[in-house]
Amino acid sequence: MSLGKRIAFLGAGNMAEALVKGLLRAGVAEPREIVCSDRNEARGPELKQRYGVEFTRSNREAVERCELVVLSVKPQVMNKLLAEIAPVLDDKKLVISIAAGVPIEAIERKLGHGVRIVRTMPNTPALVGAGATALSAGEHATEADLAQARALFDAIGKTAVVDEGLLDAVTGLSGSGPAYIFLIIEALSDAGVKVGLPRATAQELAAQTVLGSAKLLIDTGEHPGRLKDQVTSPGGTAIAGLHTLEAGGLRTTLMDAVEAATRRSRELGEKFLEKDD
Repeated sequence: MSLGKRIAFLGAGNMAEALVKGLLRAGVAEPREIVCSDRNEARGPELKQRYGVEFTRSNREAVERCELVVLSVKPQVMNKLLAEIAPVLDDKKLVISIAAGVPIEAIERKLGHGVRIVRTMPNTPALVGAGATALSAGEHATEADLAQARALFDAIGKTAVVDEGLLDAVTGLSGSGPAYIFLIIEALSDAGVKVGLPRATAQELAAQTVLGSAKLLIDTGEHPGRLKDQVTSPGGTAIAGLHTLEAGGLRTTLMDAVEAATRRSRELGEKFLEKDD
């Protein structure tokens, strides 16, 4: 069911396109309710042909025409964008940010106190409708605002609501997590080749194993340790492999990776606020 709101995407890159595709597929919005803006004029014909949405090169025009405004530009151009659209924003519009590391406080400074803001952290599997997105409401956003924002991201995967202070942790886990999983798949594929499998077969089996294991965990709701135990028989192959992984510190390494990415996300957010002072 459509939200019945016009939605502006300021910045029409991959993540914005994933949202557009998901919204249309889920019936959350109709093509005539979506306006995309981007400096790259070539994006206009592409998006119109693929999805039938409207396009403009003017961010201000897109904001003026819509009730929901999605900030989908790179963090490094966020300040310029906010300064551009501030004159045409009011408290009747909901602002949703997908820019990594840009705190709500920094957005409020540019747009003015009282603006309704929901900050989000999606990830790249949104491109195939399997994203994981965390959302955090600003001080002036209502429960209805949060529900509207959540409806957008439910169209491209699963969502969770967290305090803004936890969004750096989300960035370290699910935001950066696809990179960790791709590395694991690549390593498993390399291992398959090492023991004699053709590269294409090894990669297909590795990727499907990760996909199937995740689906089994989600569908059953079982603890991952219990599912692991179901694969490991006494003196068998899986327990031999697990012993090697534990000896190599895989568990600790992954925990350290999430912690390091979380710390870096926090640093970037602090730098953004300093730059904004």
